[in-house]
Amino acid sequence: MLYDAHNHLQDERLDPWREDILVTLPQTGLAEMIVNGSCEEDWPAVADLARAHSWIRPAFGLHPWYVKERTQDWATTLKQLLVEHSHAVVGEIGLDRWIENPDIDAQLDCLRTQLALAVELDRPATIHCLRAFGLLEETLRSTPLPRRGFLLHSYGGPAEMIPGFVKLGAYFSLSPYFGHPRKAAQLAVFKSVPLDRLLTETDAPDMWPPDELNPHPLQSADGKTLNHPANLRVSYELLAQVRGMEVAELEKAIAENYRTLFGAAS
Repeated sequence: MLYDAHNHLQDERLDPWREDILVTLPQTGLAEMIVNGSCEEDWPAVADLARAHSWIRPAFGLHPWYVKERTQDWATTLKQLLVEHSHAVVGEIGLDRWIENPDIDAQLDCLRTQLALAVELDRPATIHCLRAFGLLEETLRSTPLPRRGFLLHSYGGPAEMIPGFVKLGAYFSLSPYFGHPRKAAQLAVFKSVPLDRLLTETDAPDMWPPDELNPHPLQSADGKTLNHPANLRVSYELLAQVRGMEVAELEKAIAENYRTLFGAAS
């Protein structure tokens, strides 16, 4: 049984294939996936998917890319959705210095607000971080954190920071994109993650695997490569390879880790 700890199945780029994806994914060994909302505009679509499919667990959060677009009532709306969906995760939230002209103060304010919601409602959180790992660690050390922990999805930080994040409650997920040769060093970082803190994800429709590892190639009408959610098994195979484990052994560990962080599958 496979678990996708992070994707964006609601993304409009997947519109042409979504119905087929929804039919075929349960046949791939998928037990559950977490579909992450990123902004107020896509939260309703995530909620609709979760209501229609028991194997979809929703996550609602304000991604750092969209903090400048938030409305005055965004936090109230977010809390309402989290209360309505008792198994929902707080995410995708985080910090990002990679984007053009980032408003770091606004990102920090939104991150702290959403972590407070996770604490209040006893929910895990999913955190995005690009080029801000030092600031993220500093922020997490000075902020109340969810009892159940949090996921650093598609972890791109150094191996040296893993023990500190683990002490704070972190889990770390790997996406198929780490199969690209240019990501070999980052893939190797996952050797340093404790086995009981490992998770797998697709981040579909982003973070696609290299062509030679891609059993489900997907391309948009404008020729851009997309990641199919069925590529989850690629993440398991990459992680098993770097850890020197059998995939079946890893599946058991991932399933236990997923249940520990997010709770039993709905």
